[in-house]
Amino acid sequence: MRHTINEVQLNNGSKGILIHIPNASVMTFDINFRAGEYLVDKEKWEVPHLMEHVLLGANELIPKAREFQAELEKNGAYSNATTGVYDITYEAECADFEWDRVLGLLLIAITKPLFLEEEFKAEFGNVQEEMVARSNNHFRRLSLEMRQSLGLIAKTDAERLELMLNVNVDDVRAHYKRTHSAPNMRFTIAGNLNTQRRKAIIKLLDSIDLPTEGTRFELPREIPKKLNQPVYVPNDTVENLYFYIDTFIKRRLKDPETDALSLVNTMLTETLYSKILGTAREKGLVYGMNSGLSHTRDASNWWFGAQVSDKNAGPLLNIVVNELHKVLAGEIPQTDIDSTKQYALGRFQRSAQTVGGTAAGYAGRYFFDDVIEDYYRVPERIKAVTKLQIIEVARSMFVDNTWGIGVLGNCGEKFTYGLQAQLSPLWVQPSISLPL
Repeated sequence: MRHTINEVQLNNGSKGILIHIPNASVMTFDINFRAGEYLVDKEKWEVPHLMEHVLLGANELIPKAREFQAELEKNGAYSNATTGVYDITYEAECADFEWDRVLGLLLIAITKPLFLEEEFKAEFGNVQEEMVARSNNHFRRLSLEMRQSLGLIAKTDAERLELMLNVNVDDVRAHYKRTHSAPNMRFTIAGNLNTQRRKAIIKLLDSIDLPTEGTRFELPREIPKKLNQPVYVPNDTVENLYFYIDTFIKRRLKDPETDALSLVNTMLTETLYSKILGTAREKGLVYGMNSGLSHTRDASNWWFGAQVSDKNAGPLLNIVVNELHKVLAGEIPQTDIDSTKQYALGRFQRSAQTVGGTAAGYAGRYFFDDVIEDYYRVPERIKAVTKLQIIEVARSMFVDNTWGIGVLGNCGEKFTYGLQAQLSPLWVQPSISLPL
């Protein structure tokens, strides 16, 4: 959607992005605090999650959670909150005609929560149910096991269920007091933000009733390590197996490097005619496969994952290794690069057809490191990726020899060592002259 953005730095120490989308019929609000699990003692891991659940409940204006939700959502508005290792984000979306009412209610919830004991007990039960439901997600279970083994900050859902018992409502109140200050707040607001409305929003946020003392907490240091043995999570109820492959470079990729790696990632797995997934499906080996990029403060990650039968796992990894070796050797036809760029351009155009989609395109990076992506330069950045950049960044993801494979299923630990051995040649790169 066509839009303009303004970053605003408020007098109270908070800052954010206002995204003006002329003639938009809805508005979205995302308000973020660096308040995730890394900021609490490991024995109190679930404090941020429980706080997030209770905060959008009883407050000084409407002292009952159910009544507050009924009031906020009565005209079809939506509200939610999410907690992660780093952040908590409160969000709402509403029709344009009631933006001020909904934003006002969201800010009341954030600034005037009551943290009632009875609501804490109720949400404690709801979070337990949520954790049990999440534990049935095999990809999630394996991912968390992998993160722990790689030295990243994580707890499995089973561990979190145990650690919940250490948390009381006073812990929640203390964490709120520590983390919910104006300087620790970031926001993205999108919609039809004409001059008058923009001024009203800035005035509301600048007068938000939060302490002006505080800071934006630094992201934690997470240094990934090589897994000398595969992570194996036995599960006799699973008829096939789930796997993840992770490889790291121990620094943050620069934006042009990320653009290049994203492009080759698309080329390998993101379509039914891609090099890895397309070849595997052509041979009847796997229904679907995913891959992607992620970042911590100090490292960048490229991962691959799939659900596959035991008998097809080896042949699938052969395709993965062969196609990655081709990339590392520079055996990438320019026609493949050009067609992948066209696909990436089209996907980018589709990604921001809504107000929420446009806002999401800015929020993730901004909340992570205060960087505002230049949305209108994305097509130019995609077109600018060269074959040489693709080869160089792909190789860089293997030179640190920091990697691992994880498997969940009933294939046995010995089987997983065989899969690890199949992959290991990727991290032993001979000296290859780069193609001209």
